Amino acid sequence: MKLYIKYMVSLRCKLMVKHELEELGLHYIIVELGMIEIKEDISEPQRQELKSNLAKSGLELLDDKKSILVDKIKNIIIEMIHYSDEIPKTNYSDYIAGKLDYDYTYLSNLFSEVKGITIQHFIIKHKIERAKELILYNELNLTEIAYKLNYSSTAHLSNQFKKVTGHTASYYKKIGKKRKRNLENL
Repeated sequence: MKLYIKYMVSLRCKLMVKHELEELGLHYIIVELGMIEIKEDISEPQRQELKSNLAKSGLELLDDKKSILVDKIKNIIIEMIHYSDEIPKTNYSDYIAGKLDYDYTYLSNLFSEVKGITIQHFIIKHKIERAKELILYNELNLTEIAYKLNYSSTAHLSNQFKKVTGHTASYYKKIGKKRKRNLENL
């Protein structure tokens, strides 16, 4: 049986969900971002207890099919940008549509209706968040970050970074170094 969980976006969330399933005596086959598969059918009391326990940790057991599909879209994007080192060989719209086996126009309209932003804006937001992380880690230069995040050029990344954050990437890097020094001096 498959269950879908909203806000499950990190490895820590996966560990917490595994723990909750074990507490209820449920045996999982797969625990992925946003989705779990368990061996047995879940009773209504178990479902309610799981829902309640997940809510205490900020997670939500989904029932609505539209919400489930939107959550799948979000998880594909988050995994693609934050957890995969492989750049999709196709454009994002084809990649998402292929992963979910739905027409991209339908997915895009549904996502916009439910979330109030476009899939493209959601992708940009997460690419910039990932760029911020990579800038602060200081392991890659801006050209390497642009390539890693599938930008056509460093200038494109820089322009989008400034548009989203209001700061240049170099200014953001400078702030990060300053914060790091301040933390070290505590």
